[in-house]
Amino acid sequence: MTRPRVLLSVAASVDGYIDDTSPHRLMLSNAADFDRVDQLRADCDAIMVGAETLRRDNPRLIVKDPARQATRRATGRPANPRKVTVSGTGNLDPDAKFWHIGIDQRPIVYTTDAGAGPLNQRLGELAEVVSLGATVEFAALLDDLGARGVAQLMVEGGTHLHTALLSAGLADALLLAIGPVLVGDSHAPRFTHPATYPGHRMRLVTVEQLGDVALLHYQLTETS
Repeated sequence: MTRPRVLLSVAASVDGYIDDTSPHRLMLSNAADFDRVDQLRADCDAIMVGAETLRRDNPRLIVKDPARQATRRATGRPANPRKVTVSGTGNLDPDAKFWHIGIDQRPIVYTTDAGAGPLNQRLGELAEVVSLGATVEFAALLDDLGARGVAQLMVEGGTHLHTALLSAGLADALLLAIGPVLVGDSHAPRFTHPATYPGHRMRLVTVEQLGDVALLHYQLTETS
């Protein structure tokens, strides 16, 4: 069984925050970077975000460019990657855009045995609910996606997912867009939580300037 290649896509402030504490989403990126992210979505088989990201941002998670959607269809793929989320509690809003916009395949919700019942009751036919047992084991999650034919998975947040995948050594690449912003609020969400991470250095592949945004592409492999 082959697990998907896992790409972490993050926009962060210079001081490592992915949002502030205001009621409105902090725009860390710019139009050029948004277009890059849209192309990356078009190149992937599935996109995963955490439950907190769904609750906070209410994202659609679609390929926005019609030409990119058409290219996907021309190669026998659906217009949009399959949507994936993770919830241990089942506290997800059935009215969220995630379930209703750009749906070519039912989104998958990975959960625990305890969360499966509430999720099935709350979401019904909107999603495919998959229990991973007593806890959400991300290695098992990737095994399941690989068995479904997902070759490349894009992870767009949030903090919990990035922390879990990085600390377990399950991510293959990190695409980190640094916006020209300082947040400085200890209550705001950061890119990762404190955790024990693999000790090896990441390999810097490219550094790209996109207007006022710096894009760092890291390969998460050990180097001698």
